[in-house]
Amino acid sequence: MLALRKHLDKIAHTSERLRARAGANYDPQTVIARVHVLSIQVDLCDLRSIHAVAEQLINGKVTDPTGVIPDVSIPRLDAALFNAGLGGWEGLDWLEFGRQFLRVGLVQSTTFPSFKKALPAAVLDTQNLLGGEEPKSGSPPPKLAEVFCANIFGHYVLAHELLPLLSRSNASEAPGRVVWTSSIDAGYDHLDFDDFQATKYMAPYESSKRITDLLSLTADLPSVQGASASFFNSSSSSTTGDNSKNSKPVRPRFYLSHPGIVCTPMFPLNWFLFFWYRVVMYLARFCGSPWHTAEVYPGACATAWLALAEQSTLDALDAHHVKWGSSASRTGFVAPKKTEVDGWGWEGRIEDEETIKRDDAPGHLHKTKGRKWDAKPLTEAKKKQFEADGKRCWTELERLRMAWEAALGRKKT
Repeated sequence: MLALRKHLDKIAHTSERLRARAGANYDPQTVIARVHVLSIQVDLCDLRSIHAVAEQLINGKVTDPTGVIPDVSIPRLDAALFNAGLGGWEGLDWLEFGRQFLRVGLVQSTTFPSFKKALPAAVLDTQNLLGGEEPKSGSPPPKLAEVFCANIFGHYVLAHELLPLLSRSNASEAPGRVVWTSSIDAGYDHLDFDDFQATKYMAPYESSKRITDLLSLTADLPSVQGASASFFNSSSSSTTGDNSKNSKPVRPRFYLSHPGIVCTPMFPLNWFLFFWYRVVMYLARFCGSPWHTAEVYPGACATAWLALAEQSTLDALDAHHVKWGSSASRTGFVAPKKTEVDGWGWEGRIEDEETIKRDDAPGHLHKTKGRKWDAKPLTEAKKKQFEADGKRCWTELERLRMAWEAALGRKKT
């Protein structure tokens, strides 16, 4: 928090853009005074923690452990950015790295790697999640895998519980935004519904990100409404307090982002390999990859843009039906870029190769830049399957949510 405030102070005093926008009477302190940094802690692998945080945000106050800002109530949330998670990897398969590198080259193999080795799936202790008590529903709730819970299910439950703050009373207000964080490498083959939580044979990180894509991009599709309707029913929120907070009919809008390829300690490498990891990231960008943002700060570009852009801008781009990635040019110019999704294309629109090539986005933002080597144009059959898979994801996530709420005594069975 102190680091964020220090960064804010630096930007307010050095930004030429802010100074030019405000004119001769620019005062850095007016910018600093508009931004309040507060803190609340939540464990996404502990559903009781999630419910407690939602209760505090809706009906309580948020504190500042540094003592700079007094305790405050939160009247509403404009955006919730879901970017926490676990990798669930144990290292590299060097033999597979060499094979993929020789087959598709440096840029493709570092953008869509097949050589990451997943750790054996960890399953959370159900008794611990119940606080050592017997399930209120009378029957044990479904087990939850750790990476699945951290990357998707914990956020999913939190989003539902925060509906009173994210929803709006009427359509004239800009809708609340939920920005999900996915990965560029989340294809059709990464999800198997027979191993939905990736506890048997699927890679847990990539599987959770494929679920994230399906969840976000299908949220408002007519074919999925039957499965997702109960999630968006804010009156079913298990929080207590003022019932008027639960009676807002305009639900939040889901947006989807990913950070590109970022050097992060989520991937377990020693200092020597991490150094060369960073070198390879910049080399891939120099070779023309639009996805190697390399550093964490530019990797936040797409998520920050989705949170802060004017609603009219997002509506004009139909942005909630696009997966937005942080991208970088060779010289480091960073911008949000549309990302091709297996089974969805770029906007859920069927296009042939010639239409794709005629995309009018400039430079590294062009649709053909950074495509996976085996990508094929979207077909009607693939899109239909994507929507069907989205519906299955919503159905299973709602089943898990309701079973756990019943077990915790948050809802009636």
